[in-house]
Amino acid sequence: MKKVALFFSAFMISSILFSQTIKEEVDLFQAAFGMEKKAMVAAFVTPVPEQADAFWALYDEYETKRKELGKERMELLYFYAANYATLSSEEADLYTVNMIALQKRTDALLNTYYKKVKKVTNGIVATQFYQIELYILTAIRMEILENVPFIGE
Repeated sequence: MKKVALFFSAFMISSILFSQTIKEEVDLFQAAFGMEKKAMVAAFVTPVPEQADAFWALYDEYETKRKELGKERMELLYFYAANYATLSSEEADLYTVNMIALQKRTDALLNTYYKKVKKVTNGIVATQFYQIELYILTAIRMEILENVPFIGE
């Protein structure tokens, strides 16, 4: 499972370099990754049959909101990639402030849906959901950090 997550993270980073437009690239990545990601989640999260419909409805709701945040992250990364060598102090600060805020919103979304999943399933399923989502988010964040140049490099 870790290799699948890392493959899609690498795909995301490499596709940034060859994108035609931000919107097309984000939509393509999210469509491809979304299908594989759902299969990964399904392999790890195990609601009992009577809870499955409620879980997957919440998961789809979560994914819709997470994808919107993902689009914002991609736009910020495109901006940074295009400008990191010439960023002014103000632009660097604005980029960082926006990334911090986006990370907080992403973490808050995951925490909110952990609670919602727990209400319609149980603590085990909610923890499984939280663990796999946190793992995937962390893998993507690490891949981004490993491939985004530092200012001054």
